[in-house]
Amino acid sequence: MAVVKELIRTEGNGSISFGNFELPAKSKLSDFEHQGDMYKVKTFKEITKLERNGVFVYESVPGTAVFELDQTDGSMDFQVEGYEDTQITVELEENMDYEIFINQESIGKMKTNLGGKLSFSAQLEDGATARIKIVKL
Repeated sequence: MAVVKELIRTEGNGSISFGNFELPAKSKLSDFEHQGDMYKVKTFKEITKLERNGVFVYESVPGTAVFELDQTDGSMDFQVEGYEDTQITVELEENMDYEIFINQESIGKMKTNLGGKLSFSAQLEDGATARIKIVKL
């Protein structure tokens, strides 16, 4: 895979892809319309962040490239690529239990906080990719 050179795009299957961890300086793109929602992405080597309609959706430290992000009421599914171990935070339903899978292997069950945030780590050394699936229990 490669980074998302245009910072954010719609995929043929209706999902979105975003992020470019190769950028040395922060870049952002606002007012990207997708399925009636407005998205904003900020990305570069140190961080990648996505908002939908002004509300936090995704953040990684350091920056990543995210492919085919698909979110439903009960799950979030995407592929992520990066250059070193990465801390990922997503916003889901608050105070709920979720199971997190990385490359189809469960890394455990976690409960979101009162703000709905869920944080976990992914090993993405040397351009590795990982398929992430988060499922509400």
